[in-house]
Amino acid sequence: MSKTIKQIMMRDYQNRLDGVEEAMVISIRGIKGTDTTRLRNNLRKSNIKVTVVQNALARNNFKGTALEPLNKFLTGSSALAYSAEQSVVNIARQIVDSLKDFPGIELKGAILDGLLFEGKAGVEELSKFPTREEAIAQNVTLVLSPARKLAAQIAGPGSGVAGLVKAIESKLEKGEAIAKAG
Repeated sequence: MSKTIKQIMMRDYQNRLDGVEEAMVISIRGIKGTDTTRLRNNLRKSNIKVTVVQNALARNNFKGTALEPLNKFLTGSSALAYSAEQSVVNIARQIVDSLKDFPGIELKGAILDGLLFEGKAGVEELSKFPTREEAIAQNVTLVLSPARKLAAQIAGPGSGVAGLVKAIESKLEKGEAIAKAG
């Protein structure tokens, strides 16, 4: 391959991966061409892109970026699954789910916030993580939960007293006698 072609490919990788800090390395070599197209179309619906990379050029392109730790997975046939809109957790979920229909996918590894997840076991573990939005929602729930419980504890006796006062009031309005507490 000529130097000019390599430079064009490097620029293409840089343009595609601009701003991407989380990604997954897979191999789609064990999948038929028509199935590869179906897989890519399914992932594209979720704004997930799959780019087959030339390992040496990708390693050079990843130097000095957040994706550099992925270099250890760039052996043999390699494709990068990434998204500017989706978390790598969502990408892992979708691809692990796709294993049912496309068992030929090889899960090599992924990176999330500088943490490497190696092989099939690592990627499956990553797919069980909460997404950023889910983690924020869980944290908000944890923060608000004690305040809700406290408010319920404070309101509980007060609502009981209010219920008694309302019952006494309605009995008095009806002209019924109220028994003395003894």
